[in-house]
Amino acid sequence: MIDYRLKTFLTLCEYKNYRKTAEALSITQPAVTQHIHALENHYQCKLFLYDKHTLTITGAGEQLKRYAENVLYQEEKVMAQLTKPKKHRLRIGATKTIGEYVIPNMIMKFLSNPENNISVEVDNTDHLLDQLKEGLLDFALIEGFFDRSEFSSMLYRSEKFVGVCSREHPFAGKTIDYRQIFSEHLILRESGSGTRTILEQLLQAHNCTISQFDRVSYISNFGLMAQLIEQGLGITFAYESFANHYQSLTFFKIRGWNTVRDFNYVFFDAPQAREAVEEFDKMRS
Repeated sequence: MIDYRLKTFLTLCEYKNYRKTAEALSITQPAVTQHIHALENHYQCKLFLYDKHTLTITGAGEQLKRYAENVLYQEEKVMAQLTKPKKHRLRIGATKTIGEYVIPNMIMKFLSNPENNISVEVDNTDHLLDQLKEGLLDFALIEGFFDRSEFSSMLYRSEKFVGVCSREHPFAGKTIDYRQIFSEHLILRESGSGTRTILEQLLQAHNCTISQFDRVSYISNFGLMAQLIEQGLGITFAYESFANHYQSLTFFKIRGWNTVRDFNYVFFDAPQAREAVEEFDKMRS
């Protein structure tokens, strides 16, 4: 059983406020203070500091936070195994490109075993990392940046990041100068998505931003995005898996942008999480 004081500590990390932490845990504010002091005495370090009336976590607190999140995840997995041993369930997350265009066949193969159950959360990188920290996922397959000091990872595969347009578009199949794209209608994913972050980084290398496009629309749904591009209403930048899924779409390249990104399994360094990754990865064969 996880130490109740660690649960108090994690809740205070989330709220950065003693009163709100006490309300969330249905305990008194002095009890929260006692739990934190007990941990600080045990570990012989300060976990939080007040800076201009703002509660901030210390470096030692960040280390304890990573440890506590890992312990909480492992406890939840053990509880699930002990209380529901009849069926095997995986809880996985995937960024949208991966969830919609890369792993559907693996999910179908996993579910072909009647003893298996699966929960799949398809969302952007930031949301999935938060879900991992809260112990709600066994692992996530992501294309975006993650803190390697906080999570373990295993490479799934690498994939090219390309411009995507309709087959009738003037860019189709060509290699163009990056300045040519700014006259186009850019159809872009929401903030926090891996593909949007990559495009922003590529533009920054030329001292450019998304605001330089004549027109920008934000679409979080890949299916709708594909329909708009098919009709010649704009271009986007995405992974090859997205364009390969639609016969009416094709690639174009930007001169000098030879961009390849890794798709990674991301998880806490716990035996149960690693076993979940290895079990799912077998579905590729």
